[in-house]
Amino acid sequence: MQAIHPHLSQVCVIVIGYDDAAHVTDAVRSALAQGPAVREVIAVDDCSADGSPDLLDRLARGEPRLKVVRRKVNSGGCGSPRNDGIDAATAPYVMFLDSDDVLPPGAVDTLLSAAFGHGTEVAAGLCIRRELPSGREVPWRPELYARPVLVPHPSHRTRLVHDTLCVNKLYRTGFLREHGIRFPEGRFPYEDFVFTARVLAAGPRLALVPDPVYVWQVRRSAGRLSISLDRAGMDSWRSRLTAHGMAYDILLTAGEKRLARAARAAFLDHSLRMYARELGLRGTGYRREWWALTRAYLATFDAGDFASAPAPGRVVAQVVMASEEPRDLDRIRELASRPARLTPPYPRASDGTPLWSADLPQVTLEHLLFRPVRLLPVAVDAELRPRARATRLRLRLHELYGRMTEAGPAGMDVEFVHRENGSVGLGLTAPLLPDDSEAGSGVGPGFDASVGSSVGSSVGSSVGFSVGSWWAEVPVDLSALGSGTWDLRLRLRFHDGSARDTTAHAVAGPGLLRRTVVPSRRHGVLLVQPYATHSGSLALRLAPGRRGMTAVLRRRLRRLFH
Repeated sequence: MQAIHPHLSQVCVIVIGYDDAAHVTDAVRSALAQGPAVREVIAVDDCSADGSPDLLDRLARGEPRLKVVRRKVNSGGCGSPRNDGIDAATAPYVMFLDSDDVLPPGAVDTLLSAAFGHGTEVAAGLCIRRELPSGREVPWRPELYARPVLVPHPSHRTRLVHDTLCVNKLYRTGFLREHGIRFPEGRFPYEDFVFTARVLAAGPRLALVPDPVYVWQVRRSAGRLSISLDRAGMDSWRSRLTAHGMAYDILLTAGEKRLARAARAAFLDHSLRMYARELGLRGTGYRREWWALTRAYLATFDAGDFASAPAPGRVVAQVVMASEEPRDLDRIRELASRPARLTPPYPRASDGTPLWSADLPQVTLEHLLFRPVRLLPVAVDAELRPRARATRLRLRLHELYGRMTEAGPAGMDVEFVHRENGSVGLGLTAPLLPDDSEAGSGVGPGFDASVGSSVGSSVGSSVGFSVGSWWAEVPVDLSALGSGTWDLRLRLRFHDGSARDTTAHAVAGPGLLRRTVVPSRRHGVLLVQPYATHSGSLALRLAPGRRGMTAVLRRRLRRLFH
């Protein structure tokens, strides 16, 4: 790779912002701090009314590399101000930065070295999602950036369509202008989808690097959520469908059929699953409209589009297409979760073919008979009953069309992982034992049959198959976990040497998923709340001591007042 001279000023960083005086200067400073490789920073203010332009002007007085562009009318989106930045750029390369995010040290040098060294039109690196205020960091699409890669054409690496972000990339300015690549103007949510499709459709050479080059700061408690986080209204889904549809058309029109098909697979695996698992949070009117819009969009897919998608999203799409009205939302939520879980019942057709349900026999699940165990959507039920003396976690693994029996459940590794910092509070291991309760009941020792999942049935002529489950029970020292939110993570181990990482379905019922105060030798008292996440997984909130309980009560009061 050809080295970049330290004084070779080649890059323009375009920073866009609107009413973000609290963060915009941090974003601009992180761009200026990249060093001499940055020729200019163009800060485009989208007609802010909170004093942001004045802050930028004051900063520009002492920094000749900073240029402030003020829009006279608010655009309502991110595309127009970015286009303004492209038009104003004089440097050979450009990259984009949002006002509430930052560039990590060395990001520009890393991308510029990759692009300059390989002579590529685009260089891309790892984006880190930083959850605030906790500071927990999660890489975005890390599989694309596991190692340095030179991609001679996007069709050689179709998974590039999964990374729709524009901000973790460096672009040759002349390449964008030569091909007329711009963002949609005005209020156009998910403008990145369209811009990225236009870039890929132009067939650039790309250099991928494994280094972090962008920090996406996620503030879920902000008074005004970012467009990508605000999914509560139907406008969000409509906008996403529009952007996905435009991206597909752009790729198809450019003759990039493989990329276009990959874009549809990405829609099924990411967007569809994300919104489907949140349907239970929405009202009846939203669900019906979402269902109708989704059916209409999926009707434009062909068999190859569905076949190329990962199984969970494909099956969710098939259920939506097979029913005119919303249905099976709890099972859809579980299947759309990550990792996917297929909860009972497990019916079969008269010829033994696995089915989604007796009511929708056209949705078949033959793939479950052949997929590796490590990829199966296994279902584990979990009950946590906090007790003063000994809290026990009870787990039950369901049979899945004979695949569990075939693999031979052996044991289960259990971890509680802190939601904010990712630390492991408890690591436990337990054997998986066959359910010896009444045949066909599917209820292991200690489980409440009234709240357990129903077991399989057949459609048409009955086909014999085993219905069973395996169970495990582990003690949980709640005092050892400490405060915060803890997610339950499982690894199922089988006698055939395979393993499956998964989560557990939170069983609801009498005495379950409720806030409980238990005595604790370490903390005096412990406020415990097992609960189901948006995807139905078991999680746990803990507030130790009287101070912790007081903090919880204060938060509840604030929510009531707001």
